[in-house]
Amino acid sequence: MVGIKLEDVSLIYPVYGADARSLKTTMLHFATGGRIDRDSSRISVEALKGISLELTKGDRLALIGHNGAGKSTLLKVLAQIYEPTHGKVDVSGRVNSLFDIMLGMDQELNAFENIRLRGIILGLSKSEIAQLIPKVAEFAELGDFMKIPIKTYSAGMKIRLAFGIIVNVFSEILLIDEIVSVGDAKFMKKAKDHMQNLVRASDIMVLSTHDIHLTREFCNKALWLEKGQIKQYGMLEDVLDAYQKSASFYSEVTQPISV
Repeated sequence: MVGIKLEDVSLIYPVYGADARSLKTTMLHFATGGRIDRDSSRISVEALKGISLELTKGDRLALIGHNGAGKSTLLKVLAQIYEPTHGKVDVSGRVNSLFDIMLGMDQELNAFENIRLRGIILGLSKSEIAQLIPKVAEFAELGDFMKIPIKTYSAGMKIRLAFGIIVNVFSEILLIDEIVSVGDAKFMKKAKDHMQNLVRASDIMVLSTHDIHLTREFCNKALWLEKGQIKQYGMLEDVLDAYQKSASFYSEVTQPISV
């Protein structure tokens, strides 16, 4: 049965090479909830603290909060890239992650070889990989460049290839960290259409974004994070209403966003 369950999940990681008495350390502590291990003069950042939630089929969860609130870290925990320091993570179902889209790409291999490699990483069968290759080739629109090493590609070409793989692989659980720009307006339209199909096909989706309109388009639940802790969790409009009335929201929309 497809599902996600987190029980009292916390994640603490050390930051080396920082002076515990510096202004930078003070600001890090204020912004992230990091704490100082005075015995070793090492900063320990508590990126997540006491996160508990459960998602089942049909849930579309928006992660909201300012930069540094823990949204991307939580996604990486769900993708099992990060192992929690404390608590339990239970994820059942095939997971597709749209935040490290170049994961598993080998610069020395061509596009066809990289599709096969990424397919293996995603746990696809030989027949599934064989079906995936022409779909990605058509989507990426790279023509004869598909036959040469991707180290010769521009950044945009690499993103097209990687994005083409992701949107053409069915996944029961879809994890998205913002929306990646993949080229000109025509190509963006095609990418958005594929993304909508991917979202509809998935059983569970978790989306981290600053775009309130996007959350309303795709999500039915929301999790508001502050300093790695749950501020509010529940139905989308209830959480968005509270968040938009908060000081955190006004601070976010009046400052440049770096993703």
